[in-house]
Amino acid sequence: MTALMIQGTASGVGKSVLVAGLCRLLARNGVSVAPFKPQNMSNNAAVTVDGGEIGRAQALQAFACGIEPTVHMNPVLLKPEADCRSQLVVRGQVLGRLESARFREKREQWLDMVLESFNHLQAQYDVVIVEGAGSPAEPNLRQGDIANMGFAEAADIPVWLVGDIDCGGVFASLTGTLNIFSESERARVQALLINRFRGYLSLLDDGLIWLEENSDKQIAGVIPWLPLQLPDEDMPFRLGGATEGSRERLNIAVVAYPCASNLDDFDPLADDPSVALRLVDRAEDLQPADVVILPGSKHVASDLSWLREQGFVSVLKSHLRYGGRMLGICGGMQMLGISITDEHGVESAGSAPGLGWLDMHTCMQTQKTLKRVEAMAHWPAKVPVKGYEIHYGDHHPNTELFPFSHCSADAQVWGTYLHGLFASGEFRRAWLAAMGQGDGVPVDQTERVTASLDLLADAIEKAVRPEMLATLFNAKGASRRVAA
Repeated sequence: MTALMIQGTASGVGKSVLVAGLCRLLARNGVSVAPFKPQNMSNNAAVTVDGGEIGRAQALQAFACGIEPTVHMNPVLLKPEADCRSQLVVRGQVLGRLESARFREKREQWLDMVLESFNHLQAQYDVVIVEGAGSPAEPNLRQGDIANMGFAEAADIPVWLVGDIDCGGVFASLTGTLNIFSESERARVQALLINRFRGYLSLLDDGLIWLEENSDKQIAGVIPWLPLQLPDEDMPFRLGGATEGSRERLNIAVVAYPCASNLDDFDPLADDPSVALRLVDRAEDLQPADVVILPGSKHVASDLSWLREQGFVSVLKSHLRYGGRMLGICGGMQMLGISITDEHGVESAGSAPGLGWLDMHTCMQTQKTLKRVEAMAHWPAKVPVKGYEIHYGDHHPNTELFPFSHCSADAQVWGTYLHGLFASGEFRRAWLAAMGQGDGVPVDQTERVTASLDLLADAIEKAVRPEMLATLFNAKGASRRVAA
């Protein structure tokens, strides 16, 4: 079986996207391929077909492969709850909390389990494309590493190292990373990739010659900057006030509290030409807004306290007083209720009053709800909608409002546990019409994502040396599947 690991000089250099692009390219050419990330840290999660949760990027990569995501594709997921504490999810299920002070000693225990998941995928697919995490060259994190070179060495797989030229300093970051590696790790690096290049490629020739001479590594290729519309696992939108030209569009402000989660829920709205969407972390930037959304939260009680401390409550009251709409998704809906009770200390023991705009009381349960949903919406129109639930609170919805769970008496405040609902084009268009934003052509988000993945796959096929792709294309079973 064949495997390749994509590591990067830093977070945000494009590892997740390039893995998705490689997966798409191989799948289009009849290769049975799956993604894998040993350890991820993100509050943007997706629910898998086998009833667990994994990082949102691995779900996107599985989509690029044309397969359903499983817990084996991301066996260790850390979901930050505070600066020094994360929820620990192993093979899709919560195992407790992990303090950063114990991170290095704990993660070594997961290596065998991570390798088991990797081997499980290798037994099912011809090729596994592995994504590293952050930078593999952090001296303080290298001992006991299972996310980058520690995993690559244990699994005995080759590595392509990626640098982002759009950030600047790509030659120094690539050679500097190689210099920190051990001799065996440097030998494991098969090639270097430069990502997000803008301009004439010929202008880069001297730099590429220098890089090959000083790194003693092949340049696999230079990937151009591309206008992709793909979910971002980290910060997908900019913070700030209203954007230019937003008066003609529906203004939506998403409150970016410290533990906001699943912000990829709003990618479809951000891509919709009839919407002006922005993230807001200051109360004074909230207006002008037609709709205010409270997104999911990894720590509802602390984010609710933050809303009060930062002066959002009075601004939200004013927003409603002047006829504005409000939507709470998952933890955001819980904040909009009357009370939140956490007798079991799932997040923080005790009770806290909610904002009181939805007639609901949330009781945190010890068992997390993880399920995928696909059904016909009841409101605002009878159209198909799908998504997933991932929460601790109990659920007593008004089924007549599906996919929404609760609504205020004046119909200004709504709540739902369903993540991903705006990806369904017909539903999104119906919801926007209910918010007063005309009747556009419903574009399903999967169409946008598929088009971007194909654009990315085309660019990789054109940019990467054919001989470096040949091993992946010629993996066992590929020719039989193409013939079929």
